[in-house]
Amino acid sequence: MKFLGIIPARYASTRLPGKPLALIHGKPMIQQVYERVKQSNTVDKIIIATDDKRIINAANSFGAEAILTSPLHNSGTERCAEVAAAIGINFDVIINIQGDEPFIEKDHLQLLHDLFLNEEIHIGSLIKKILSLDELKNPNVVKSVKSSEGKALYFSRAVVPYLRNIEESEWLNHHSFYKHIGLYGYRLETLLKIAQLAPTPLEQAESLEQLRWLENNFNIHLAETLIETLSIDTLEDLTKANK
Repeated sequence: MKFLGIIPARYASTRLPGKPLALIHGKPMIQQVYERVKQSNTVDKIIIATDDKRIINAANSFGAEAILTSPLHNSGTERCAEVAAAIGINFDVIINIQGDEPFIEKDHLQLLHDLFLNEEIHIGSLIKKILSLDELKNPNVVKSVKSSEGKALYFSRAVVPYLRNIEESEWLNHHSFYKHIGLYGYRLETLLKIAQLAPTPLEQAESLEQLRWLENNFNIHLAETLIETLSIDTLEDLTKANK
């Protein structure tokens, strides 16, 4: 089985323009991500997929292969699908590594890789147990609930499930809540299918693309990690990363 790792990187981030090229410990963020994926030895090939020649030039400077993709994509999944359709024919699984996750660990990638040893799994992702009430109530932290078989039942920015008749301060003592880590794996044919799906009501309500897949009856299998990640979305996040 062959794995293609794609790192989608959009230049015009709303909250942090030029985010992939923001420096973390003296290196562009996209280089930090690329090097961690390469060191993990979990994929057979790595491609940076971007909409901007400045990111292409940066990638070339540190020896990465990069492809210029359409500026019209609405998500990293669509950007990955364009690359997969062009060069992915010899790969079985596509791993979508967020370009704003400079602290991704080998264990994250290995967990996702190993999900696909099960031939029945077509889309995989990761979750981590939520440990603080502030994190649980933060709408920027996407929550996930899963079945006993590890299939995602729903994703939400709200607290799910809601614990009726229990004080908020006690929620974490009565239930295990999970946050979703936006690292995805897809079998090639599945990625090409979901990239063609139209937006759905739940997706539009929550602004979460994975709900589009659930609404179209695609299963998402979840593996649990114990290791935290730090996604860089704002200048404040960037400051934390450099500390």
